[in-house]
Amino acid sequence: MSAAALAEARQALAAAGQLPDEEIDLAATALQLARIDAPDADWQAARAVLSAIAQRAVALALADPAADAGDGEGRRAVLARLLHEEFGFAGDSETYDDLANANLIRVIERRRGLPVALGILWLHAAEAAGWEAHGVDFPGHFLIALRGSEGPVLVDAFAGGKRLEPADLRALLRRLHGAGAELQPGMLTAMGRRAVLLRLQNNIKLRRLKAGDLAGALACTEDMLRLSPDHPLLWRDLGLINERLERNGAALAAFERALALAPPEELAADLRPRIEALRNRLN
Repeated sequence: MSAAALAEARQALAAAGQLPDEEIDLAATALQLARIDAPDADWQAARAVLSAIAQRAVALALADPAADAGDGEGRRAVLARLLHEEFGFAGDSETYDDLANANLIRVIERRRGLPVALGILWLHAAEAAGWEAHGVDFPGHFLIALRGSEGPVLVDAFAGGKRLEPADLRALLRRLHGAGAELQPGMLTAMGRRAVLLRLQNNIKLRRLKAGDLAGALACTEDMLRLSPDHPLLWRDLGLINERLERNGAALAAFERALALAPPEELAADLRPRIEALRNRLN
């Protein structure tokens, strides 16, 4: 990718960062994140696939009056056929930690991805069909909730669009967090669009940190802040990475910004000693 194209993608992120949450174009913004992460990938071809998905979602909604009128299970079945049968998307359980699974361009190319990446495709298709849906911040496994006249239908995009009942949620939780884990209030919290995108990108950041790629994790965090410029925990993370890179001035500025944005009781105990130590080093 040329410097101009990279700047264009980052400008698009910054513009999305200034929008109200409900006005963010989820798939288009995920595509910009993917352009930055995979500069040699064909993002225009990926955008064409997103357009094709949207067009088919509209056609299938019109062809299924019951689903279009509010049958939540019908909506789930329509979108599952569209995304997992017609377009062939599936969860990548074999190479789950591959960075490509969190890059929307690569997900579209490979037809494989993480739960949140596949979930973005579900949300994109649902929105095109005119059906209300949102991400669900389930611990360790992103889910989709489709609104229907009988109530929300919970969907696991990673499992081919399977509908999840309470017993399925409990089994999933125990598989992820141990046999003693129990469903708790707040585990099915609805996520805004910005939060979904940050969860997607956090997968890349964490994998880069695990691999020791501090420069890559730093760039990823900076891009996340373009999308969510007032997120105190992101500023804290930016400070921690800069600190590890011995960029003390940048670390200090990031920690101070985090502390200014967060309620004092949330970050003060951790950040104030770090800030004091950095100030002493810089004096």
